[in-house]
Amino acid sequence: MKMLLQFLYFIAGLYLLLCLLLYFFQERLIFFPQKLAVDHTFNFEGDFEEKFFQVDEKTMVHALHFFSKKPKGIILYFHGNAGALDDWGEVADDFVQLDYDVLISDFRGFGKSTGKMTEANFNQDAQMLYDSLLEKYDAAQIIIYGRSLGTGVAVDLASKNKAQQLILETPFANFADLAQSRFKIFPVKALLKFSFSNKDKIGKVDCPIYIFHGTNDEVIPYNHAKELQSELKPTSTFTTIEFGSHNNISTFQEFWTKIKAILK
Repeated sequence: MKMLLQFLYFIAGLYLLLCLLLYFFQERLIFFPQKLAVDHTFNFEGDFEEKFFQVDEKTMVHALHFFSKKPKGIILYFHGNAGALDDWGEVADDFVQLDYDVLISDFRGFGKSTGKMTEANFNQDAQMLYDSLLEKYDAAQIIIYGRSLGTGVAVDLASKNKAQQLILETPFANFADLAQSRFKIFPVKALLKFSFSNKDKIGKVDCPIYIFHGTNDEVIPYNHAKELQSELKPTSTFTTIEFGSHNNISTFQEFWTKIKAILK
């Protein structure tokens, strides 16, 4: 009996330790940033410039602004949870070809951006970027675009501001629910510092919303995104990309046919 109790105490202690590790080191499980040197040179084709937004003495948000020759407006793009702008900047070209400028930033801790990774900070930085665009563009010219984890930032921003439309590529309904489904034996919702509750916020978005998700998404299962459909207004649409996975729906003709129709 004594050995059994000792074993149970050991298991309980180990479980508690794992919970503590999950809480204090969760950023390493969620984010996979690539760092870039401040003097890193980008080699994208076309016209673009680097932008540095100084938030405070210790925090700077880095972004790339791509320019179209005859822009209809601008796409404010929020990328996923890995990499940096040396890779993500490549997404801009397709939108520039459709006559839109693109502003895409790295989250704090990614690329050349600095500062602490928190949901509140990400949302604050998104608002700062949006406000900077209002100096040159009307709100009706701004399209907010979120991909994967970036949909959490995009939805929050669109729920608080006017925009021409909101485009969500491979979104989740609620990040906490998604994380809980991955770590079922732990009280993830109680430990998680990031909620990104898209389903709770998306009803506050006034502009049309266009969602794209693949049925074979191995990172954010299709059913997690499908929960958002019930929250959409008649002016919004949910497009299912049959057999599309998390990183390839932009290779499907149906995706670009609808994107071109949206951005016409």
